[in-house]
Amino acid sequence: MPRAGDLQSPSLPCGSTGTGCTRRSGIALIMVMLVILVLAVLAGGFAYSVKVEVTLARNASHDQDFEWLGRSGVELARFVLAQQIPNEPYDALNQKWAGGPAGTNEALASVSLTDVRLGPGTLNVKIVDCERKLNINIADPSRLTRALHLCGVDATEAGQISDSIQDWIDRDDQPRLSGAESDFYLSLSPPYQAKNGPLDDLSELMLIRGVVPEMFTGTDLSQIDVPRSVTGRALAVNKYTGPIYTNALRDIFTTTSVRAVNINTASALVLQTVLGVDGAAAQAIVMYRAGLDGQEGTEDDAPFRMPAQIASVAAVPQPVLQALGQFLAVRSTVFEVEVTVDIGGQKRTMVALVSRANQRDVRTLFTHWK
Repeated sequence: MPRAGDLQSPSLPCGSTGTGCTRRSGIALIMVMLVILVLAVLAGGFAYSVKVEVTLARNASHDQDFEWLGRSGVELARFVLAQQIPNEPYDALNQKWAGGPAGTNEALASVSLTDVRLGPGTLNVKIVDCERKLNINIADPSRLTRALHLCGVDATEAGQISDSIQDWIDRDDQPRLSGAESDFYLSLSPPYQAKNGPLDDLSELMLIRGVVPEMFTGTDLSQIDVPRSVTGRALAVNKYTGPIYTNALRDIFTTTSVRAVNINTASALVLQTVLGVDGAAAQAIVMYRAGLDGQEGTEDDAPFRMPAQIASVAAVPQPVLQALGQFLAVRSTVFEVEVTVDIGGQKRTMVALVSRANQRDVRTLFTHWK
């Protein structure tokens, strides 16, 4: 029989107090949590990669559908523009092509340009005529200077910029009095040459001496505190904002229209530039064609049937109208078409330039994805 003195206390495997066991258990728990965290990160990254791959594969599978739906929208626009010709002898903002309710013959009565269901998606077609703006490539010095004044450019700068624009477009390398040719642009960093040809895209203006981005886009008045003294197209300079350009060159000019401006679609700003009238006279022309409700694009619009009609509205002298005959029209020729295609929530926009010579000759000049 063992004696009482022979009894020994049981040994503790993790030390007499258990501290070592607790420490090792804590380390093991941390390692397990780190492994779980790493696995979770890897799983999340893998899931994201799979999602991206699935999205790319789905988008790729719809590429052909987007292409054909976009081209279908352009063909729909061509049809509408062709059918509009026998309806009225003018183009105006209340007609079907412009999204208005009027000018619908039997061929157009059931045609819609919005929410058109076709195949796997829907498309919306927006048509804008280019003749609502003045083609900068044929604008004479007086209209260039007038447009710059309307944007808020002072007289000294306006003359210099007008000469520089003409130097950029003309084919020679001889600068005008205040203009600039290649020798000026080659001195810049980086250097480049004057184009000596017509502008293909209006954004080229910002390459021309004196033209700053704010002239092209107009000053964002929502971002600054405009002094109360600034009204209309006035140029204000203060220590906080610098020049304020209350109108934009891109709202006046284009590079894709023919020579004439459509007085049924041109803005008051463009009418001021082309006709040389003040703001009140230009606005009177716009209000006249808008009809009794004062809203353009509605059934009661009163489009002009011929350019000479504006003389009775804005008191433009007949000799002036005759001199401007080549710059004024009531029919548009070139149109920009935007087709927005929606397939399962994915959207893409195709842009096309369409030229209409007559009902049988409506051509697509080019297309691209926006």
